[in-house]
Amino acid sequence: MLLSKSEGKEFLLMGNQAIARGALEAGVSVAAGYPGTPSSEIIENLAAVAPDADLYVEWSVNEKVSLEVAAAGSFAGLRSLCVMKQNGVNVASDFLLHLVLSGTRGGMVLIPCDDPGAISSVNEGESRYFARLMEIPLLEPGDFQEAKDMTKWAFELSEEISNVVMLRSVTRLSHASGNVKLGELNRAKPSAKFNFSGNLLDAKTGPVITAPVPFRHTQQQAKLKKAIDLFERSPFNRYEGPENPELLIITSSACYLYSREALRVLDAEKRAGILKLGTTWPLPPELLKKHLAAADKILIVEEVLPFLEENIKILAMENIDSIGKIKFFGKNNGTIPSVNEMNPDHVIKAVSSILNIPYTGMPEEYEKSGQILSFTKSPNRELTFCPGCPHRASYWSINRALTLNGKNGFVCGDIGCYTMAILPAGFGTIKTAHSMGSGTGVASGFGKLKSFGLNQPVVSVCGDSTFFHAGMPALVNAVHNGSDMLLVILDNSGTAMTGFQPHPGIPSDAAGNKLPSVDIESVCRSIGAKTFTTDPFNISETEKKVLDIIENETGARVLIMRQGCALSPEKKGKKKYNVSVDSNICKGTDCGCNRLCTRVFRCPGLVWNSSTGKAVIDEIICAGCGVCADICPSGAIKRSEVMS
Repeated sequence: MLLSKSEGKEFLLMGNQAIARGALEAGVSVAAGYPGTPSSEIIENLAAVAPDADLYVEWSVNEKVSLEVAAAGSFAGLRSLCVMKQNGVNVASDFLLHLVLSGTRGGMVLIPCDDPGAISSVNEGESRYFARLMEIPLLEPGDFQEAKDMTKWAFELSEEISNVVMLRSVTRLSHASGNVKLGELNRAKPSAKFNFSGNLLDAKTGPVITAPVPFRHTQQQAKLKKAIDLFERSPFNRYEGPENPELLIITSSACYLYSREALRVLDAEKRAGILKLGTTWPLPPELLKKHLAAADKILIVEEVLPFLEENIKILAMENIDSIGKIKFFGKNNGTIPSVNEMNPDHVIKAVSSILNIPYTGMPEEYEKSGQILSFTKSPNRELTFCPGCPHRASYWSINRALTLNGKNGFVCGDIGCYTMAILPAGFGTIKTAHSMGSGTGVASGFGKLKSFGLNQPVVSVCGDSTFFHAGMPALVNAVHNGSDMLLVILDNSGTAMTGFQPHPGIPSDAAGNKLPSVDIESVCRSIGAKTFTTDPFNISETEKKVLDIIENETGARVLIMRQGCALSPEKKGKKKYNVSVDSNICKGTDCGCNRLCTRVFRCPGLVWNSSTGKAVIDEIICAGCGVCADICPSGAIKRSEVMS
């Protein structure tokens, strides 16, 4: 479908698919990124068509490198794309700060996908502020058609101003679907060439560098002013509503759809108008002045922080003589919340309050009864590791070893599936959790505090993909500074949390082509760390190894716990063991273990049958790892190898 030549035909596309199609219609040649929900499907869709579309598509080791790879394509005159989630812009910002000064050649678009409400994230960080900080244009599509069309236009804009253009999506746009009318595919086959023999100050033919900074910065701001002129007549900014509305809603991105629905529900389309902005930085001042002057009440609807609101207020104050007095409603005065996702209900509440429109949504009694039912009748479904997940076994052994050691040791965590070890699913093992790689960095710091009296064993955990992304520098720091800590690498053979995208430790690329893999164990040893390996499904061996390393080894050490993810394509649906519970041996609460298997180990494949007072195996979801047989103190859980 992405390579369909049916120009003018409508397809139902996910937002990320629409963005990928827009890039193809623009003639993108290079696409790089690092997997992160809700952005991952853009690269995945482009990788699927890479051979037929003559693309180079890459999952890079981290977001900074992905931006550098895409920049190389641009420097060689090709159109390039870089994709990441909101956290990734922080990682890439060092290079981005330099790139926007040097400028680009072939059209280059940076697409961060933010996650308001932190639906699949550990924060709901904003990428929009980076556009203002870096002084580059920011675009925000308001629906699925715009996701495609605006992506294509972003490449043209980038080449018009010779700089990076940021196009921001959000979860509800990236992962929802809508009708998209296809445009014409760009069939040009550009030739790459890097010109560098021209004058130092010639951005098109000279070396691509940021120096001299004052000259480059002046150039950069001139590019931004050129973008403003283009934004004034952009078709992605549009107004709908009465000529002189009682209330003007200024909005962007998916909030445009919420605002339209709110006015429809309140039957307020003749009283309120919507100015939908697709170009949100820098603001088009003449367009805004025109519409601000037409209303004395302004509601600004956006996700998450008041980015638009603050910038519009500055513009309004600078032009107060021509615009007049305005009453602003938004996040700063509490009309709409400044955390979590926006939704039609929030906008309905705001509009009905400002325009004094009586509105009753869900009856109060109904809402209260629904809340009571949700707490008292619905089953408790806590966050947990999947059946057969190696992380459950890994944390079981780590937790047991630290307990046996008896010195109040602790684990510094990281970002991934394994972060759930903060919860009972991982036996409350993780005690700190921040950004990718920070577990090992924090542990490196803890490991140097013995002179201040810290005598607790220090352990960190990170995944295999995270190790390549951000864990290696932290380990280098720990080795170089002689930090006394143990790094446990939970190697489940892929970027499991976001869909098993390959990383440098996997012998394939984004399109499935064979590539040389980088061996984690060899890397750790070359850095200078004492390195060990184990299979976390071998509970007794793993527990002994963790305890031995903690008690008998010093300095920066690494233990690689290697076992594939239960949901990986290689293992999904395949059982190594048939597992069962011998009801004659299982004594339930009378066993002495007090239901250790279902109360503490808590694998979803183990179920407590309250009517019989016995544990049973849910054969439908049991992954057949057999680990529970090792943790049952009475030996009631049996396993037998599945015959192939």
